[in-house]
Amino acid sequence: MGLVRFSALFLGRAAGFLSRTLGRGGGTTLPGWVAQFLDRNLVSDLCARLERGTILLTGTNGKTTTARMLALVLREAGWRPIHNRAGANLVEGIATTLLYASNLQGRPAGDSGLFEMDEAHFPRAVALCRPRLVLLHNLFRDQLDRYGEVDTVAGRWGEALRTLPATATVLLNADDPAVADLGVGLAARVLYYGVEAPTLGRPTPDHTADARYCRHCGAPYAYAPAYYGHIGLYRCPRCGHARPRPDILLTVTRVEEDGRLQGHLRTSAGERDFRPPLPGLYNAYNALAAVAAALALGVSLETCLESLSHFRAAFGRLERASIGDREILLALIKNPVGVGQVLQMLATGGRTFPCLIVINDRIADGTDVSWLWDADFEALAGKASSLVVSGTRARDMAVRLKYAGINGEMVVEEDLEQALDIALSRTPPGATLHILPTYTAMLEVRALLARRGYVTPFWED
Repeated sequence: MGLVRFSALFLGRAAGFLSRTLGRGGGTTLPGWVAQFLDRNLVSDLCARLERGTILLTGTNGKTTTARMLALVLREAGWRPIHNRAGANLVEGIATTLLYASNLQGRPAGDSGLFEMDEAHFPRAVALCRPRLVLLHNLFRDQLDRYGEVDTVAGRWGEALRTLPATATVLLNADDPAVADLGVGLAARVLYYGVEAPTLGRPTPDHTADARYCRHCGAPYAYAPAYYGHIGLYRCPRCGHARPRPDILLTVTRVEEDGRLQGHLRTSAGERDFRPPLPGLYNAYNALAAVAAALALGVSLETCLESLSHFRAAFGRLERASIGDREILLALIKNPVGVGQVLQMLATGGRTFPCLIVINDRIADGTDVSWLWDADFEALAGKASSLVVSGTRARDMAVRLKYAGINGEMVVEEDLEQALDIALSRTPPGATLHILPTYTAMLEVRALLARRGYVTPFWED
């Protein structure tokens, strides 16, 4: 190994140490930036040394939870995946993860790479990592100032997929027309996963749907049913283009009081009853995607189901913590579809709950907060027993909630620490405060909770 590689690994680690020591962050991105600046071949060379290859996962919603589920399954199957568990999903985050998992001679400690990717950075990651498996989860309108429209992102993903060889596998969500259509004409092996839950859908997609028109002839899709956004069982009545038949299918048979689903799993490896470990239909998709990916990698179905039976939620994604005689539930929100699914899950059972909403408009959140008006905050009306709003765009959120019919007393407090204290004071003993933050707000809430000793820092989670 040359001096350049050694210097990149050493100085990258040093940058991470300084970042954490000086309290400037978890050191999940800066080390990779430093290392790549010094050695532009670092990522591709380290990935090439992984004997089981690299897995890349991307999508608008659910990629962190899905990646953590898949990492758990692989570890219990005897794999040693190198995983960007802290959620740093730019190429610099991959570089950071690899350099921490390698010695100064450039030998990785793991046998495989499992990297969740930012939607915009996915094509570059494909070029660098040369993955054996790619999982595309879903594609919704999100951060238009960064990504552009859904068709723009899908086009870039398609270009990257067409570079994959026949030895690679592409795993696609059959129920998302924007994603499923990317499997056409690829050299790589293509597999699909999907859900059938007729009692959970509606006859037509809601207003958050971004891919409601046939990608072949332009006619509106007919759904039977639509689940959320443009996800569902779709077919074009004009040209006949339809949702592809899933290779891995979850048929939902029951919804429990806590929002968790029960269903029947059909795969090429056999059929089993399946209970996803987290509530909500969107989390059933996350679990199904993890199972589908693990099966495609040769893991047994029994190992998949046993592993997921004791899965714990990722930081900020339905994460729970105790604060004295109260609990908090932290649920990330970042786009209209995500808000709708989180609120639908929280409203299960007809109960009311205290709520703290924290909206930021920093780069990682998207500086355009017009998406607040597309999100179904009307679902909070009659559900929020108390409501506190904070963040850099707290007043925008308060106006949106007024239009959503939230007529009760609402506190607007831009200072996050004071907002949290107010929200906790309005949470009765034994109750759960529901905190709904955007991405950077979620990190700020967790940092505040970590300083108070209620959670561990996210890079240690």
